[in-house]
Amino acid sequence: MSITLNKPAHAMPPALVRHDWTRVDIAALIALPFAELIFRAQTIHRAHFNPQEVQISTLLSIKTGGCPEDCAYCPQSAGFETGVDASKLMAVDAVLAEARAAKETGAQRFCMGAAWRSPKDHDLDQVCAMIEGVKAMGLETCVTLGMLRAEQAARLKQAGLDYYNHNLDTSPEFYGQVITTRVYQDRLDTLDHVRNAGINVCCGGIIGMGEGADDRAGLLAALANLPEHPQSVPINALVAVEGTPLGATEKLDPIDFVRIIAAARITMPASFIRLSAGRESFSDEAQALCFMAGANSIFYGPRLLTTKNAEATRDEALFSKLGIVKLHSAAL
Repeated sequence: MSITLNKPAHAMPPALVRHDWTRVDIAALIALPFAELIFRAQTIHRAHFNPQEVQISTLLSIKTGGCPEDCAYCPQSAGFETGVDASKLMAVDAVLAEARAAKETGAQRFCMGAAWRSPKDHDLDQVCAMIEGVKAMGLETCVTLGMLRAEQAARLKQAGLDYYNHNLDTSPEFYGQVITTRVYQDRLDTLDHVRNAGINVCCGGIIGMGEGADDRAGLLAALANLPEHPQSVPINALVAVEGTPLGATEKLDPIDFVRIIAAARITMPASFIRLSAGRESFSDEAQALCFMAGANSIFYGPRLLTTKNAEATRDEALFSKLGIVKLHSAAL
């Protein structure tokens, strides 16, 4: 399943897609002098994409809180006191109303997230009805529902799902310091089920959870060495939420974040690299550097599940300053 690229007339020859990146390779990229790193990333970006286009997604929490997992960054865990109340799965009509509003504001993809360890089959039926309804509006569909079995992935594909989000979060070595209720292989197994069902993979991670430079390189190596690069790679900056174990974590240096965006672009040249959680805390200048480093997708709208996102008016103003336009079609 390929993505049709709208490349500018001056596009460079496409970069070689590799699946043999080592941590040493990636660590060396991240540590390059900043101007050289940005130049390499921008050159590769232009070989695969129009550098003025950014893909727009909107994210809705369709079932919030009460999650049995212990992800140390997540305010939706039932084990943390964060002020997030558990809710039931939203009604299909309510979700479709949100999707219509998202389309009217320029979203191309509508993403739905449920705070589950894994979905129950009866809940999956309702989610599939949401997917079918959103798809009928002409929007791309994406869900994140936790771990999946092979037959569940097949059911989502039958409903018309375009993308499934399931992040690796961090490196295999640092993972156990963030999450203990599932292992890394559980995540890889779900990604296998999604790929085998013919659904596009949305998979990335979180930067700024206290991991070291080697762990950041390790995350990108794990992503870039998957059997197929994720079609969409969300890179999140930790949003430190009071009440979670990572609530007092020191704020991430934006330049360090830009370096990860650039390294992701170089190692996964044909993937959409998305600025995700934490973007609202970055200055316009830091976000501009991210776009220069190869980011070409954002979440649009005031909230990301339970955390704040940049206001749409601010995004529109920034796009105008930078000459960025919204991508209208990313044909599957």
